[in-house]
Amino acid sequence: MNFNDELRHKTERIETILAQYLPKEEGYQKTVLQAMNYSVTAGGKRLRPMMMEESAALFGNIEEISALPMFMAALEMIHNYSLVHDDLPAMDNDEYRRGRKTTHVVYGEGMAVLAGDGLLNYAFETAASSFDGATTIEDYRRAASSMQILGRKAGIYGMIGGQCADLEAEETESAMTDEMLLFIHEHKTAALIQAAMMIGATLAGAGQDDVMRLEKCAFNIGLAFQIQDDILDVTSSLEVLGKPVGSDEKNHKLTYVTMHGLTESGSKVKELSEEAIDILSSFSRRNLFLEELVRQLIYREK
Repeated sequence: MNFNDELRHKTERIETILAQYLPKEEGYQKTVLQAMNYSVTAGGKRLRPMMMEESAALFGNIEEISALPMFMAALEMIHNYSLVHDDLPAMDNDEYRRGRKTTHVVYGEGMAVLAGDGLLNYAFETAASSFDGATTIEDYRRAASSMQILGRKAGIYGMIGGQCADLEAEETESAMTDEMLLFIHEHKTAALIQAAMMIGATLAGAGQDDVMRLEKCAFNIGLAFQIQDDILDVTSSLEVLGKPVGSDEKNHKLTYVTMHGLTESGSKVKELSEEAIDILSSFSRRNLFLEELVRQLIYREK
């Protein structure tokens, strides 16, 4: 099986997992459930759950890790809640996401806020259900550690912290520094990729040193991914990207590209990606699919 066939097969598997854990659209709260599901089923690369599963495969048999599907679904819910909120007029004010209208355009701003809140809470409810299948003390320990990673990387010391710094950077008149931009990218973008790889390894029984090495690897991937995203915002189109381009310029947002230019930005992406691949290839068990996935994601065109 070639990479594209394997990628399609794995993506379909993740779609099946997500469908199992999404809420049923019923009851008086039906509209918010529909809005939640609308955002999650809009498509996407399913990068984070896939990287969680592939990181677990570095250290164990994924078919034997009963908690893995719950955490995969939970992380994708958290990622999508962040997109719903990012698209709101109070944030990036985008009308298209993945080639179709954003949640707030379809359901209204208030319902989009509730949909994001609903996905965040339902994500932790889903992840916590992993304790139901735990049979040993080690199962409980791994699930608890994974819950802590998920909460920290998605919260005020992770993605939300990065979003806070990003908002304040837009609102203040002080010049953006490399240190501030690095903080924003590390927390706003890389944190959920770190959660994916660290949780996958933790659930598979990896040691703390290996989990920390994957945290560094994911930092590189996240930073390179964001810089590539900034590059595409300048060089791509709505038809190719599936969302409006030029939004950074429209929102007067300073990015790695605006600070360093396209050439230096491309070189930084190459440097970060090569270091990430070196880390992945250093483990005793190689995952060639994961290594190629990282290359494909970083050097993507959409």
